[in-house]
Amino acid sequence: MKTVKMPKKIVLAYSGGLDTSVILKWLQEKYNCPVVTFTADLGQGEELSPVKGKAESLGVKEIFIEDLREDFVTNYVFPMFRANALYEGLYFLGTAIARPLIAKKQIEIAKEVGADAVAHGATGKGNDQVRFELGYYANNPNIVVISPWREWELNSRNDLVNFAEKHQINIPKDKRGETPFSTDANLLHTSSEGKILEDPWVDAPEFVYSRTKSINDASSTPEEIIISFEKGDPVSINQKKMLSHELLLKLNEYGFNHGIGREDIVENRFVGMKSRGIYETPGGTILAKAHRAIESITLDRGEAHLKDEIMPKYAETIYNGLWFSSERLSMQSLIDSTQHKVTGDVRLELFKGNIIVKGRRSPFSKYNLSLVSFDEVGDYNQRDAEGFIKINSLRLKN
Repeated sequence: MKTVKMPKKIVLAYSGGLDTSVILKWLQEKYNCPVVTFTADLGQGEELSPVKGKAESLGVKEIFIEDLREDFVTNYVFPMFRANALYEGLYFLGTAIARPLIAKKQIEIAKEVGADAVAHGATGKGNDQVRFELGYYANNPNIVVISPWREWELNSRNDLVNFAEKHQINIPKDKRGETPFSTDANLLHTSSEGKILEDPWVDAPEFVYSRTKSINDASSTPEEIIISFEKGDPVSINQKKMLSHELLLKLNEYGFNHGIGREDIVENRFVGMKSRGIYETPGGTILAKAHRAIESITLDRGEAHLKDEIMPKYAETIYNGLWFSSERLSMQSLIDSTQHKVTGDVRLELFKGNIIVKGRRSPFSKYNLSLVSFDEVGDYNQRDAEGFIKINSLRLKN
């Protein structure tokens, strides 16, 4: 049997919630070594200032809280959106794309503080344990990885509450009972699953949704916006330039008001089971429609179709936690090479869950009016189509 190396110091991905607070105390007891906490601000919409106090109350001396919103959107979300990535045709990969950044930062902090181990709070049933740990090993093959949910004997929320009370870990009253579902959130999306959402036939209650209004409650007034792109990435809304995370936040506001971005999905998890999830990706849904629109006039047919062919593989690679893999990097290079002239403006109308493309323009547009116009002869000889059709019909005649 392989002997597990006892760590000297551990860096924990820490949210300040019940699960990771219990994990923090459990790590201290089991391994009898310092635990460093790392909390990433990815735009989850929660106040993170209490996290430091919670960690300090549990005896933590080294506490890292970092605002990674710009890094997250610029270097992870936008590259993924250049690919028009959707897992199984529906999922915008909001959770999957956040894990590589958190894992990378944990490894960087481990190096900075001299830690030889990292830990996370993902359960043994989900994809996130895979994503975190593949990210750890990609950035440090020799790191010790601790996954408490695969090691301890705490199997329910009541077990966690009892452990917390025994060790005098402060638990807000609203966190003591069984939660009706679990939620992950960042600037790109929210993901809700479990408990009351497990039956795929039963409607998700309205209180599950936090980033989007219902269609009934959405604005009754259509709204037009213009998104401008440079080399495949959005840079401004209505001619106002913004930082990447600010732009996505603004698109989220539009999506919220107009009831855009809800998806109820049963997906195939990498760990071998089907899972029902409720996703809200308001700004991302708008961005995806706009990016497709600007590509429609700036990409050659061949490169556009090639992108669509590799997109499912690219999306699956991210879903499975392989952001740092050679195949993802190779696909990214191909995708990015198609985006050099994906520059211009897209005009959209937003209304009651709909995103309607009203116009698109680009200084690099491949749309040639003289070829498609019915009102002038232009550069296209209609007789040329005859030979083209005859050649392509040969295999159909035999």
